[in-house]
Amino acid sequence: MQENAMQEKHREISNTNLVEIKQVTKVFRKQKVLNQVSLHIPKNSVYGLLGPNGAGKSTLLKCLTGMMNPTEGEIQFGGHVWSREDLNEIGALVETPPIYENLSAWENLKVRALLLGVPDSRIREVLELVGLANTDKKRSGAFSLGMKQRLGIAIALLNHPKLLVLDEPVNGLDPIGIQELRELIQEFPKAGITVLVSSHILSEIENTADHIGIIVEGEVQFEGNIHECENLEALFMDIVRKKRREGIR
Repeated sequence: MQENAMQEKHREISNTNLVEIKQVTKVFRKQKVLNQVSLHIPKNSVYGLLGPNGAGKSTLLKCLTGMMNPTEGEIQFGGHVWSREDLNEIGALVETPPIYENLSAWENLKVRALLLGVPDSRIREVLELVGLANTDKKRSGAFSLGMKQRLGIAIALLNHPKLLVLDEPVNGLDPIGIQELRELIQEFPKAGITVLVSSHILSEIENTADHIGIIVEGEVQFEGNIHECENLEALFMDIVRKKRREGIR
């Protein structure tokens, strides 16, 4: 009876998560960039992946978005083992926005829409969603960095993804751009989109995320609800310093 209860509890937990990363390891030239990473990303939430530069955040996101294959471990998406078919339900902005700077926002989206078989009505929807509906024929090369980031997010949203992956999206943005992007991200779960956002900027995750995971030197050191963290900065610094002291020994 106890075993059956545990199995049922496990199923309930699995049903609340869109993504479960299980014991994922990634090795480059005999160096472990990720070491037995396990994370649980709830549906319709903003999940913040925190870590200092070089912690392995981008590598993990690239494994999730099919840009790399894990050396070991398993990623589950929507209750099943991740496969490349799941990329149809994942939108991603990793590194720089993939835009054609000589084209307008509409034209950039039209190029992708033709490849995806998406109607023009969806282009209008995502432009409205990210606040670029009134850019008309202005070339995207003349956009501010914040506008380019939002265009990159619009491209990622074209295929109605269940999961949106954003890697350091506020890098280089001015305070207005950061605030606009923060407000945009917070709206996505209301539309049924789970967001996984990585950052090394604590204040942005604290103001945006519902759940957090902290990764240092390729290993998960903390995972929990943001409301469990009375002082995120103190928690983060304690974890990083402890991990680095262990590395010196």
